[in-house]
Amino acid sequence: MNRKVHRRTLLKLGLAASAGTAGASLVAGASAAPEAMPAPPDNTMGVLVDTTLCIGCRKCEEACNRRNHLPRTAESFSDRDILRSFRRPTESAFTVVNQFPGSPSTDQPGLPQTYVKVQCMHCLYPSCVSACIVGALTKASDGAVVYNPTICIGCRYCQIACPFEIPAYEFHEPLTPRVRKCEFCTDRAQGTGANPACAASCPTEALVFGRRAELLDMAKSRLKQRPDRYLDRVYGETEVGGTSWLYLTGRPVQEIGLLNLPGAPPAQRTEAIQHGIFKYGMIPIAFYGLLSYLMWRNNPQREEFSGEAEARDASPKPDAKGGAE
Repeated sequence: MNRKVHRRTLLKLGLAASAGTAGASLVAGASAAPEAMPAPPDNTMGVLVDTTLCIGCRKCEEACNRRNHLPRTAESFSDRDILRSFRRPTESAFTVVNQFPGSPSTDQPGLPQTYVKVQCMHCLYPSCVSACIVGALTKASDGAVVYNPTICIGCRYCQIACPFEIPAYEFHEPLTPRVRKCEFCTDRAQGTGANPACAASCPTEALVFGRRAELLDMAKSRLKQRPDRYLDRVYGETEVGGTSWLYLTGRPVQEIGLLNLPGAPPAQRTEAIQHGIFKYGMIPIAFYGLLSYLMWRNNPQREEFSGEAEARDASPKPDAKGGAE
């Protein structure tokens, strides 16, 4: 015999459907095959860093400090003792050079000490730009990732999202804190593009500035000509979708402070999940399902209605001849 479906049952079914749809959208977004990333524009600029040529002179640090009007350091830039301590870029130092002593390697025993410059990598598909909810970080047409402090709300999502752990926050500034990092020496006021002072100041040409595509060809040519000098890898060619800064090394990257990262950009996966959520309507369905539940839960007459319905269902029903079942 057909019976009325209670309102409670309908609500349960609705909430179950909401949860099912939400779960399906998350699974669909998380398991979706990553889309092929488009090739970077021809005018994407970059820097090739040949760590085998760096002598640790810190001229790049000094040039960066002057170009960006950063606070002077306590020590002189000619002081090389500081290289012995591992450093990271900060809100007052956009680039640093670290020294890594020679150490035995399974592939190349007796490696000499190595100097490695660290700064923002200016990713081709930057996670910081994807994570910024107000658009304070943007990617310029020439590949530079630049920052607009006038619209930044200080959420620091960029710090969490960056796979290279680069953006630094001015915690000591209580009123107008900013996110600080290398911006490729772009000048927004004059409308000029990338023009890194560090590369221009390098006396050994360990830093070469130019079009990324040409620098990549140069790096691969050096690998082919001197396989005894370099590891067969251009760091930054494919890491997290590719970066504007490319590195040639004579030893494994994990030995010289460079992170071993996957080829897929993190922003590609997170954006796929986000798009899947909105595509399948998870948020509106779950939201209205929750509202329906709260309306039912806060209705003081729900038990009375439920009891009356159950009493009606339990009472004898007359048959076709007028009698009770």
